[in-house]
Amino acid sequence: MIVNQTELKRKKIALVANSAWSMYNFRIDLIRHLLLSFDVLVIAPRDEFAEDLKKAGCSYLDIHFNNRSENPLQDYALLKSLERIYRAEQPDFIFHYVIKPNIYGSMAAARCGIQSVAVITGLGYTFDRPNWLNRMVRFLYRMALKKAHEVWFLNQEDADVFIQRKLVNREKIKILPGEGINTDHFFPQSNKAVPRTKAFQFLMGTRLLRSKGVGIYIEAARILKNKYHDVRFELIGFFEKNHRDSITDSELRSWQKKGIIHYGGFAKDVRPFLRQADCFVFPSFYHEGIPRCLLEAAAMEVPIITSINTGCKEVVLEGVNGFLAAPNDAAVLAARMEEMMALGNGRRAEMGRKGRERVNEKFGMEKILKEYDETLLSLKPKA
Repeated sequence: MIVNQTELKRKKIALVANSAWSMYNFRIDLIRHLLLSFDVLVIAPRDEFAEDLKKAGCSYLDIHFNNRSENPLQDYALLKSLERIYRAEQPDFIFHYVIKPNIYGSMAAARCGIQSVAVITGLGYTFDRPNWLNRMVRFLYRMALKKAHEVWFLNQEDADVFIQRKLVNREKIKILPGEGINTDHFFPQSNKAVPRTKAFQFLMGTRLLRSKGVGIYIEAARILKNKYHDVRFELIGFFEKNHRDSITDSELRSWQKKGIIHYGGFAKDVRPFLRQADCFVFPSFYHEGIPRCLLEAAAMEVPIITSINTGCKEVVLEGVNGFLAAPNDAAVLAARMEEMMALGNGRRAEMGRKGRERVNEKFGMEKILKEYDETLLSLKPKA
């Protein structure tokens, strides 16, 4: 559904996130849809994807902030920067993504009299650690989300956490089935050879963080490498150099030197890697929203092994389109990977087909676009 273009013609929608990469990677289909009815402004720290966003037809503004900084002066500077931008640009509606835009963007929008939506894309490791930072984040969320028109979550469990901790009013909540996946873009290779004549290939694609389970994947690969010679372990993704949870470059070099994994670097297009994979592995430790990497793999009919945790288990049904494993346990993960290797080609192919069916039924992009359209139609114009 496309929003009524006559009623909302020339309105401006702002989208605010922590990187141009995340905005392009997760939301380019949304942006293209919104551009049919609105002017679209993306506000995010600049990276190589800023030009891709502008080529898509939207406006782009660079903003400097560190999503992991704990410095209150830097956070106050972000609040004031967003407020200045909002007053200058005068967007009609704003969508905020990830923690600092959700908090400080919601506050700035309210100060400017602009309605906004906070999209909670996942809780992350902050909510799993009972420390001062956790308490501060909860306090700030409680303040900021009072200012938001709606608060969106990608799964019910994350919403329940916010409700139980009294961070948001239940009436403001909307549950989205992830951020959507374009199944016309992510489609299976129709002539994939069966039976396979090469080594069985596992693939993990993620930001190179310990909390995403990279280390557990490596340990599971080490276990299986000691038992099998005809198995290959691929890893793709990018470093976050200043992230406290990041895998180090020296660790990665060591794993490659020992022959445990092959690192394919950052892949702007993951489809060639998925087409070569027999199984996609994502052993995340913590609360996820709905991991896009799982949706991409399932859409391309690749069976999956992932953790029994929030967000991941929404995508994978045990024994239907993949396997579930206890998080943070390399031995259990290796056993599940070994089970996948032992399945016949026909059984794995059936898992792949079931995965794509599930994505089409529950996580298709058209469902997400409909939610945006309905919210935009319900919001009142600025005074």
